Amino acid sequence: MELRTLRYFVAVAEELHFGRAAQRLHLSQPPLSRAIKHLENDLGATLLHRSPAGVTLTEAGRVLLAEAKALLEHADRIRAKLARTTITVGMLGDHAAGLAEAFRRRHPDVEIRVRETDLTDPTCGLRTGQVDVALTRGPFDETGLRTLVVRRDPVGAVLRRDDPLAARDRITTGDLEDRDWFQFPDGTDEVWRNYWNGGRPRTGPTVRAVQECVQSVLWNGSVGLAPLGHDLGELVVVPLSDMAPSPVVIAWTGDDPLTRDFVEAAAQAYRLTVTA
Repeated sequence: MELRTLRYFVAVAEELHFGRAAQRLHLSQPPLSRAIKHLENDLGATLLHRSPAGVTLTEAGRVLLAEAKALLEHADRIRAKLARTTITVGMLGDHAAGLAEAFRRRHPDVEIRVRETDLTDPTCGLRTGQVDVALTRGPFDETGLRTLVVRRDPVGAVLRRDDPLAARDRITTGDLEDRDWFQFPDGTDEVWRNYWNGGRPRTGPTVRAVQECVQSVLWNGSVGLAPLGHDLGELVVVPLSDMAPSPVVIAWTGDDPLTRDFVEAAAQAYRLTVTA
């Protein structure tokens, strides 16, 4: 039983009309009718009742339709998996410890293309189709996206070592009310912007990249936030007691086999469970 013949049958069963099915398949009607007849002969069952008014499914036809659609969907997934040889991963920051190895074990022959983004797009080009999957940091607007949180990192204020607050064990955003904060350009995700501004509007220099943030602190004494544990050289990161942790997430939109395998590899690397 050929997959092509099953596709012919599904088209007729869904259209309930040989003429419309032939148009849908870009075939003439006679070879389509012959293919369905051969399928019925091979199965030893009548699949369709034909009449001048059109076509109706028999009980055997209804059973085959469900099975054929499932089989064809599975075949399409296999075909896509075999045909695709690259995956583009967007990254914001360095969060990939163990993930590259986990994915490589599953797909040693797949080329992984990496697109590193700046601070203006926390989805790393996911919404614009520039990447297949993003390994990034939140929070950001997740509308239309699927996400898997792999870790949550506490954050702190980035300060110069000679700053009066730098020697404290812990501070709050209230201690920074009179400071200039990093700003992201207009059009930046509002959820993302609001979080890194400590939950309220701020004023200060506009930045696009981590190094711009670092230099702004060094030269201007402005304030920004960063996950704890990052080595920022001459700067210090003082924990903020009133800030929720920043999640590290996998984000994706499609459900093709290679993207799904990447997400599952991430779950394996971080010992998580992926829900459907």
